[in-house]
Amino acid sequence: MKKFFALSLLALATGAQAHLTFFQGTFAPEAPNATGMGTLFMEYDEDAHTLFIDAEWSGLSGNTSTAHIHCCTSSPNTGTAGVALAQGGVLPGFPLGAKSGSYERLIDLTQANQYSASFISASGGTTALAEARLIGNLTSGNAYFNIHSTTFGGGEIRAFVTVVPEPGTYALMLGGLGLLSAAVRRRAAAQR
Repeated sequence: MKKFFALSLLALATGAQAHLTFFQGTFAPEAPNATGMGTLFMEYDEDAHTLFIDAEWSGLSGNTSTAHIHCCTSSPNTGTAGVALAQGGVLPGFPLGAKSGSYERLIDLTQANQYSASFISASGGTTALAEARLIGNLTSGNAYFNIHSTTFGGGEIRAFVTVVPEPGTYALMLGGLGLLSAAVRRRAAAQR
């Protein structure tokens, strides 16, 4: 029990040093007769101003033709919006010409060339404001990751994301449950 508590405290201390936000989502067909699916995980580091993207997909009806993050819809988890995050129209290094695949990339959100110019302008003209707007809208469900295919040029699958607790939060919860369990056992033993 003491070892578990120490590990929980270590996880909390490590997690407290960075300001991380974790997102997850599921790719689903965006258009009638689209066939793709997949998963999306992202990690935003507020201190480093980076967004790590880890996406996997399969079963597209056509080959990938582009992918980017759109922002900002008028209602959470629905609607469409313009391109926000894309380098020259596509996320940097995104694999094109495949019906399935994966994408892992760390995006530097301080670099203007990572955004569409119209998104920076609409966000107040700076990358700092564009970053804040993008992350705020990812958090509220008003931004989504979109994969386009040769069959569905307007987008075949997309994923809105939700915020998930960081590992330190789980460690704190488990540590608290462990302490509560130990207290209940001591009390039960004392009553016998």
